[in-house]
Amino acid sequence: MTGRPLLFDPLQIKDIELPNRVVLSPMCQYSAIDGMMNDHHFVHYSQFAMGGTGLIIVEATGVEARGRITHGCVGIWDDGQIDAHKRVVELIKANGAVAALQIAHAGRKASCQRPWEGDGPLEEKDFARGDLAWEVVAPSAVPFADGWLMPRELSTADIADIIDNWVAATKRAIQAGYDVLEIHSAHGYLSHSFLSPLSNRRGDKYGGSLENRMRFTLEVAEAVRPVWPDNKPLFTRISCVDGIKGGREIEESVALAKELKARGVDVIDCSAGGIAGEGENTMAPPTPGYQVGYAAQIRREADIMTQAVGMVLSASQAETILTSGAADLVSLARESLRNPYWAHHAAEALGADPDYNAWPVQYGHWLGNRAKSMYSGRTAAAD
Repeated sequence: MTGRPLLFDPLQIKDIELPNRVVLSPMCQYSAIDGMMNDHHFVHYSQFAMGGTGLIIVEATGVEARGRITHGCVGIWDDGQIDAHKRVVELIKANGAVAALQIAHAGRKASCQRPWEGDGPLEEKDFARGDLAWEVVAPSAVPFADGWLMPRELSTADIADIIDNWVAATKRAIQAGYDVLEIHSAHGYLSHSFLSPLSNRRGDKYGGSLENRMRFTLEVAEAVRPVWPDNKPLFTRISCVDGIKGGREIEESVALAKELKARGVDVIDCSAGGIAGEGENTMAPPTPGYQVGYAAQIRREADIMTQAVGMVLSASQAETILTSGAADLVSLARESLRNPYWAHHAAEALGADPDYNAWPVQYGHWLGNRAKSMYSGRTAAAD
């Protein structure tokens, strides 16, 4: 390959420069206590920064206690949680990456078990160890699935209160030192459940037409953007399609992206699915890059920067996503867990860092010496 790979070109968004286009997708760890991050999170996030990832998005973080998915979810609904966030931000920045926070409300998918404890609504066995259920809320009194808690339909006053909580969470994110903020409007959680006709059965200004179903998501963006510093990027993650017959299709997401851009959102993080309904499953089977087409269409038709996600596995695949114009950023989730040093290995594979200069100096020193002494005449990638 000649020239610098686009994957490792810095990207300027507002006043924030990302060192490369590799992003850690937000992944819940379900390991917080009362919303507070701890040693697990400090190690977890710092390893990806050391591994060369340019932008690290901290997992879905509840804007209120009721907005958690599980008892183990991270929160930022209380000032007492800010210091733990500060520590994570410091570790990320100290290792050369940019720190982002995804703020979220689980809506009707709240009050759940941690995945390894059942991955369903809380029940008697959970109550016995002190994990008690709490009220879940939604645009309509429609449970996520059979056997799940019946949500309480939010009043317009409730909606205003929740939007205020998004704003308060934004202010705490600023205090914590984050440089990028992402609003979570995907995967069947509260904002997405307003967007989808499968979960939103309201007859007022928040339901029915596309314009009305978009209203909550747009009001959150309208409330957050003036509070979040104008010189820092604001992302929104959406499910570009519901993946269920009768649900949202890509055309609605293009329309949403245009409206979000008009309200100051800089990047659309393009995921899919996560809603539930009785219709036929229309989601494409998960194969490498299966959601990239959504990012490409939104980027092209809404004229906004996009982030592609969904089984991005190899350096060459990530580079092709960018050079083809499908997206501006490439986000990895499970593949980053499998290999926290994916970005450094990708740089080596694409010829962007043959001498290990981008690695932490304590690692690059030893890896470079090994390449010179043990593999004279061969590339480091041969090891």
